[in-house]
Parts: sequence; C-alpha cells; structure tokens
Amino acid sequence: MRRGERASVARAVTAVENDYPDASAIVETARMAAGHALVLGLTGPPGAGKSTLTDALVREFRRRSRLVAVLAVDPSSSVTGGALLGDRIRMSGHATDRGVFIRSHASRGRPDGLAATTSRVIDVMDAAGSDIIIVETVGTGQAETGITRLADRSILVWPPGSGDDIQAAKAGILETVDLIVVNKADRPGAHAARAALEAAVSWRGDDVPPVLMTVATRGEGVGELAGLLVDEGHRPTQSPRRTRQGLSQEIIETALAMARKRALHHPRLTGLADAVAGGTTTLDDAALHLLETLVDRDDSE
Repeated sequence: MRRGERASVARAVTAVENDYPDASAIVETARMAAGHALVLGLTGPPGAGKSTLTDALVREFRRRSRLVAVLAVDPSSSVTGGALLGDRIRMSGHATDRGVFIRSHASRGRPDGLAATTSRVIDVMDAAGSDIIIVETVGTGQAETGITRLADRSILVWPPGSGDDIQAAKAGILETVDLIVVNKADRPGAHAARAALEAAVSWRGDDVPPVLMTVATRGEGVGELAGLLVDEGHRPTQSPRRTRQGLSQEIIETALAMARKRALHHPRLTGLADAVAGGTTTLDDAALHLLETLVDRDDSE
C-alpha cells in the first residue's frame, strides 16, 4: 500500500470499508504515513455535473504530473449495500492511467453525502502516495456539510436554472464552502445563477468564496479552477481532519459505529423488541437499557 501498488491499495480500502479484522492496523499504518495529499471535496445538487467536473479536474491535474485519487461516494444498493458505481463508470477514461486511482464508495445510508469510513479511506489513499485526493459526495445538496470537515478545500458545484434553491442552501453548504463553481455555464441562466450565488455569500465578509464558471464537458474554466485549488500560497496550514474539532467528530462517529455494530448482534435485542411490541416497556427505555448494557460491557472489558 505504501508503495502505491494499486491492487494492494484496493484491498486496503476494501478492508477498511468493511471493517475486516486487519482494518485497524491498516488505518493506523496509513495515518502515520498520511499528510502529504491535498484533499478536495466536491459537493452540490444532483445534475450539477460533479462527475464531469471531477473527470475534467483529473485530466488537468494529470497534465501537471500530479498523482490523483478519486473517492466517488455513491448511493448504496438497497440489496447489497454496495455502491451503485455510477460515478466510476463516468470516469472510466482514466482506467489505463497508472497515475489515477478511482474508487466508488458506498454511502450506506448516511445522510451527509459521505460514508462512515470516508476519512479512513482518505488516509489510505494519502499514504499510498497520492498528491491530490478528490472526494465527490453523493449529491443530496444543501445538507452535505460533512465534506468541509474532511477536505482541505471544499467546492460547491451548482447548475444554472436553480436560483430558487439558493435561498435554502444559504442555511447549509453555502456557509462553509471554500469555492463555488457554476458548471454548465454555456446554458441559459448561468450568469444569473452566478450573481445569485455571489449575493448569497456576500454576508461572509472577508471569507467570501470566489464564484467561478466552467463548462466541464469542454474543459472551459477548469484550468483556472485547478490553479486556485492547488495554489500553495492559500493551502491550509492544518488539514480540517487533523484539528481538535475534526478528530473529536471522528472519535464520536467511530464510537457510534462500534456501538451500532455491537447492538445489532446483542443477545438482548430480540427480547427488548418483543417487550416494546408487547407494551411492557417503552422504546426509549428499551434503547436506554441496551445502551447501558453496552457501556457496562465496555467497562468490564
């Protein structure tokens, strides 16, 4: 994995995503070697062209001889729980480029456009020698603020003709992103969307993100965007993932994931469900009892 061998990186990512027995050791090895890559997060509503823009950015970064990894967070299959692979298929043109590693990543029902293991997979890709890691979120829109906690630079991709949605986004993603891109700028309404977005973020004072326009299908504006993203003079001094707030949130999410896994296999779960169904206990009391049982188990261990 540390040598960037694609098959080894793929196996390491699979182990981390599925919490295999060696996942913890892989993650700790990766964390020790991580810290080199610039992590970019692309979010935005469906239809904005995030995958097309990601594909164009990969081409631009490769033109600059950067090693690129893409983590495309896709909706999960309701049958298998795996990623639906839509984004990976759209970026299949890079399949033969050894300087590009593309991985589909199942969100597994998480509502903020990421997955529970996204941060850990980023560390694996970082440790494998990537210069730039692009994380493309599911695309649920204004609620996808989680990416700003993981990415060194977060980019909101917005389509023309969706001006009414900007007001809703003001209370979410527009408060936190570092840069905004109006993609499909050759379509009607693009300039109006740019003006509306600029007005929507004007209240941020000295922290107003630039609003760029691109036509990703033709590569227009992509070079300028790539230049802003990798500008060394504006790189964060510390990755958001490494701040106290970022690490605290990751500890909480890891603890919740562990608790959920243990709760699903707890021997008392079936009995508690029967008790709630029979009316002998409330849902809250049953949940509290299960939680206390899990905590007591941890204390005894």
